[in-house]
Amino acid sequence: MVIYTKRGDGGETSLYDKESRQNIRISKESLRIRVIGAIDEANSFLGVCASLSEDKKLNNLIIKIQENLFRIGAVLAGAKLRFSTSKTLVLEKEIDKLEGTLPVLKNFILPGGSPLAAHLQVARTIIRRAERELASLNQVESIKPEILSFINRLSDLLFMLARKINFEAKIREKVWKK
Repeated sequence: MVIYTKRGDGGETSLYDKESRQNIRISKESLRIRVIGAIDEANSFLGVCASLSEDKKLNNLIIKIQENLFRIGAVLAGAKLRFSTSKTLVLEKEIDKLEGTLPVLKNFILPGGSPLAAHLQVARTIIRRAERELASLNQVESIKPEILSFINRLSDLLFMLARKINFEAKIREKVWKK
């Protein structure tokens, strides 16, 4: 199978349209494609994060997140897949566990620390951008609330994972001073 089709050379791509039940051509600069692209970028960057980690438990969590991001991308591209609220509950349980082990935050902190923590912070910002694009798309057409919640919670989890990595490495958080 050849990886290139040449069909996208003119700035359009194909998506499945649920209403007409057929593939349609849409501009690569469309809001929907920007959302799918931001989610894909976050997914790829999480792969970078996993490559920096030797923690099997963390890497397994990242893989599950990546699988969920692929599923979200597929749903946004028109696939008839479900996305369950339970996926967000998993993220919330992880966040709750982490909050119980980390110092309470009383100030904003600067992103950084270890290379892995810094990369998780970048992944968090990519997810935040995807969330903003998703919110814009939701203004035009209804997005499943389960997807909106998952993306919102994911950025929180990535923030907490970065804090955990730094905490375990005994790297002090740098407080933002006004």
